[in-house]
Parts: sequence; structure tokens; C-alpha cells
Amino acid sequence: MDVTVTSRANGDRTVVEVTGEIDVYTAPALREELSSLIDAESTNLVVDLTQVSFMDSTGLGVLVGALKKVRTLGGDLQLVISQEKILKVFRITALTQVFTIHSTLEESLQG
Repeated sequence: MDVTVTSRANGDRTVVEVTGEIDVYTAPALREELSSLIDAESTNLVVDLTQVSFMDSTGLGVLVGALKKVRTLGGDLQLVISQEKILKVFRITALTQVFTIHSTLEESLQG
């Protein structure tokens, strides 16, 4: 399965919507989108993973790398995860302690 990555401005944040599977073959598309946004000084990101059906360690690495990059620029990267199987990957790797994770996009955009 392929991955689709789109982004849109929402106030002072940029929402990155990801659909499909994030693995070693599709992760470069996510990496490129996040890098181009960060290079364009969009450093307040919300990555919506509610439509992601699978994520491997390559995808986690892309997100961790982007988080480090935005934090060095004074920004933040939050995640939206509604599926237990995706959230489980973040729990197992203890990344729930690194990322701010919301269950809905609306929740992530409040405050």
C-alpha cells in the first residue's frame, strides 16, 4: 500500500495528514514533506496519523528526526493517533514520553 502525505495551514500550525502505511518504502515521502515544511520555517506541526494503518521503525525514525529538528528551531511537533495498534508502537518504544499525542485532530488544535 502506498502512503499519501498532504499538509495545510491551520492558524499558526501546519497540519500534516498521512494516509496509508509508513514503512521503509514509503517513509521517504513523509520525511520529504516534513523537511520541506521545516525548511520553510513551519515549525509548529501536527502530524495526523489517524488514517495510518501500519507504521514500522523507519516511520518512527522520521518522526523523531523531525521532532528534534523543530525543537532546535523553537517549535513543536504533535501527533494525532486514534488507532490502538499505532499507539501501541509508540508505547512499546516509550515514545509516548517524547511526543505529545492526541486522540483527535480537534483536540490537538485546541489551546
